Amino acid sequence: MSANGGIGYWSSAMPPTVRDATRVAAAPTTAETRERAPRFSGDEDMSTESDARIPRYLGAAFIFQFATSLTAGLLSGSILAGSPSEVLTNISGAAARMQISLLLFLLTSVGIIVMTSLLYVVLGDQNRPVARVALGLWMAEAVMLAVKTLGLYGLVDLSSGRINAGTSDASRETIASLTLDFSDHAGTIDMLFFCFGALLWYSLLLRSRSVPRPISAWGLVAVFPVLAATVLLLWDNSRDLGFALYALYIPFELVLGLWLLIKGASVSSPHPDSAAAPNIFHGEQQEVRQEKQH
Repeated sequence: MSANGGIGYWSSAMPPTVRDATRVAAAPTTAETRERAPRFSGDEDMSTESDARIPRYLGAAFIFQFATSLTAGLLSGSILAGSPSEVLTNISGAAARMQISLLLFLLTSVGIIVMTSLLYVVLGDQNRPVARVALGLWMAEAVMLAVKTLGLYGLVDLSSGRINAGTSDASRETIASLTLDFSDHAGTIDMLFFCFGALLWYSLLLRSRSVPRPISAWGLVAVFPVLAATVLLLWDNSRDLGFALYALYIPFELVLGLWLLIKGASVSSPHPDSAAAPNIFHGEQQEVRQEKQH
């Protein structure tokens, strides 16, 4: 009997349970297959280059949403000032400028979503639960900004006569007043989500040391006056707090964005085991090369 025939004979003679157990024991598991798969330096280089670009993408997102939000605020600020009837008159006289500002508000909302997603990629390993809460808060900020913008779109329709509010000017003023209040309250809630999210993100940024600590500390400190102004507006929406409480924070996002875009960031991982990973990969690559040579 040949060796192959003998193996076939004894395999067929085994009980089915024993044969199945033998096959399971002999078959390599998925984890073993992955561990045995060779890893090449080119794959590591591509992954490293991709990781190095993410902070620069984050910097570009900071600059983008800073530019869109600031421009939208400057374009719409004078239009939305005054009584409801004055606001409707202002919108009807500067409809194109108002439409541009609304588009910029929506682009700001999109920019916040992109920026928040990239922040989670860069800072998520510092503290995963905190990063998830911060992610949810800034996503809620983006949603509330879009809701605020929808309210302003209602004012545009009302000023152009597309909404039939009746022949009475009083009814038009009433609808305009309600729409303005709705938009203002949505904007205040939007800022509340921003402030709490910013406190968490900038705490993680300070911990990560991915940018100079004075920049991270600047952002963390500058959020508190904005939070105080937001709480006061929630208490009384008619308060005019002026520019002072926001002045410290406004240039921060531009400075942080420029730093990340130009310098990039090197995030220090809080997990000590991650430092050993490159050595393990390097050892596996050496074993693969030695096997190829033999």
